[in-house]
Amino acid sequence: MNKRVEGAGEVGGEIIQNSLHSSLLAPLWLIGGTQESAQLAEAIAWANLPCIISVTTESARALYPDAACLQVWVGRFTLLEIEAFVQQQQVVGVLDASHPYAVEISQGAIAVCQKLGIPYLRYERPVLRQGAGSREQGRIIRLNSFESLLSGDYLQGRRVLLTVGYRPLHLFQSWQDKATLFARILPSEIALESALKTGFTNDRLICLRPPISSELEAALWRQWNISVVVTKASGTPGGEDVKRTVAAELGIDLIAIARPTVEYPQQTSDLSVALDFCRMLFGS
Repeated sequence: MNKRVEGAGEVGGEIIQNSLHSSLLAPLWLIGGTQESAQLAEAIAWANLPCIISVTTESARALYPDAACLQVWVGRFTLLEIEAFVQQQQVVGVLDASHPYAVEISQGAIAVCQKLGIPYLRYERPVLRQGAGSREQGRIIRLNSFESLLSGDYLQGRRVLLTVGYRPLHLFQSWQDKATLFARILPSEIALESALKTGFTNDRLICLRPPISSELEAALWRQWNISVVVTKASGTPGGEDVKRTVAAELGIDLIAIARPTVEYPQQTSDLSVALDFCRMLFGS
């Protein structure tokens, strides 16, 4: 049975610890919250490597297996808290499998690892190749940033579905009277509160947790008579392939915002390479 203990001092999170045995060895830190981090955790548990996994929500904790060598830390970091966390948990290495757009945690972890001389590896989910998931070309618009999107006339007078999470929604507040905006967000209190504060009304919000089938995606777009969808280039785990397919089938423009640029010291998109990194930390 999982045991609940308080998180590391002033860092202020909460660790879900599966057994006392799991805290006897200095752990690897897996920055999680993604589907691929759950796959990595399964492999790490199978190899019986001590690991502490950080996630930002209680619901994300359910992604990970119940294994004696794994701990789950639930909470959010400020940049100043990352170094304290690493030192208090005596982290021996960092495997960063956070979301491609969660740049703050990645940049903070890189800085702390470089300062303390701790090994760091970024697991970057594969980028969806051009044309993947779509049956016709020419309906996908690729932009480098939200600023590029909002400085153009891509959305003017259109019925727009935003599938970008709740964090960027404030950027669209001034567009509430220039376009008809809808948003799909996760079913969480913070996401709903943030959307409402930026001008979205209840009838223009839907709360769903991925994965979302192509049938449900298409039904939603038809229901709201959407003419353009804005998404992040977050790859297959983020449903980008499904959105490409549905956009092509319905003749709807899909605007994909590129991933932020981060200078990772080393990175891989190969799960086996990531697991070898973990084994190396413990000489196995």
